[in-house]
Amino acid sequence: MAPQYAPSLRSLLPPLIFFLQAGFIVIYAFYVELEQNVKTDGNTFNNLYSEFQDVNVVVILGFGFLGSFLVRYGFSGSGFNLLVAAMATQWAVILNGLESWYHRGKIRVDLRSLVVAEICTASALISMGAVLGKTNPVHLLLIALLEVLGFVLNGWLLQTFLMVQPLKSIMLLHIFGAFFGLMLTWVLYRNGSEQRFEKEKSDRKTGLFSLLGTVFLWMFWPSFNSVLVDHPTPGRKLWAVYSTYLALAVSVVTAAAISVFSSPTGKFNLEHIGRCTLAGGVAVGVSISVVRLPWEAMTIGFAAAVVSTLGFRYLKHHMLLAFECHDTCGVLSTHGLPGLLGWLAHLLLGIGDCDDHTTAIRFAVFHICSLLITLSLSMSMGTITGLLLKWNFWRPPQDKKCFDDQAFWEFPHLAVQK
Repeated sequence: MAPQYAPSLRSLLPPLIFFLQAGFIVIYAFYVELEQNVKTDGNTFNNLYSEFQDVNVVVILGFGFLGSFLVRYGFSGSGFNLLVAAMATQWAVILNGLESWYHRGKIRVDLRSLVVAEICTASALISMGAVLGKTNPVHLLLIALLEVLGFVLNGWLLQTFLMVQPLKSIMLLHIFGAFFGLMLTWVLYRNGSEQRFEKEKSDRKTGLFSLLGTVFLWMFWPSFNSVLVDHPTPGRKLWAVYSTYLALAVSVVTAAAISVFSSPTGKFNLEHIGRCTLAGGVAVGVSISVVRLPWEAMTIGFAAAVVSTLGFRYLKHHMLLAFECHDTCGVLSTHGLPGLLGWLAHLLLGIGDCDDHTTAIRFAVFHICSLLITLSLSMSMGTITGLLLKWNFWRPPQDKKCFDDQAFWEFPHLAVQK
């Protein structure tokens, strides 16, 4: 029987990339201008540029190394992350600037707009984790374009109709990305996934690289959560940094304890340490605008780590068996559940800050509506994207070529000599 080779993307991927990039260049040439009123030698530039670099590390290095845990998918996990991030950020700048384009005829680009674009891109990278290894680069680019479109639309709906602050709407990226990815992997489910794919595994080397991604994310997550904080109260940005760090620290300790406690052999699980230790940063990020006291951040980090670790231990497999959601990276436990916990903490703390019952009820109704809109739009967009990607025209990899770099990358030392 002849060996099965992965479908070539030569006639599909380059034309798609050239078409998209040429279109972006044309739009940037005629409709984008750089911000001119910036003090390049002032503290404002220096502070924002350092935070921009921190967000860059999170998106490129953090998510890139985090996705390299599969034993034969390290090139793709990191390389495709860079490809998708570069394309999605350009797309997000355009989408976020549509309002300015409509009113002024130009899209203004500055460091802040680039930061917002990269945070939108992070939402797409979260969704990508749910289908990692089961898609090709064409799929991933389409996922990023549609997911970023949905996320920007979600932010516009929340800010326009519910008067949600931009920071609050953007920090719902974890919930939006996780549930978009879940619906995507549900639609793209492959028969036999419950038996685990042959190459869907990790080893010491890839596990170490993935843990390196966790370290990058853990170190720079305070900047990720605080970069867009713009509050008249002095020191509010520093409060966000303190809260994020404390939540992350508590989640590391808690995840380690729950991992050992829930293990039949009483040992650490690398997947738990590599992902659940970030749960505190995810949860406190969603509620960052109302967290003011250290114990609040630490409690959120503790609860998030418990939910995330138990989700990885028990829920991930049950989601596969019961709902046919083959979540490769466990985005539900890493981002979805901690994000929902952060939303709940935001609701409770926000109600506690209200002066009277009428204000509290109004806040609760608007807050619940914001979650319902986010979930509805993310799940519907994920379903639509999944149905689009089921078309064989995009040349999905065969089951035997899933989680395998050889389907997409050159390996000269493995080439057959003729």
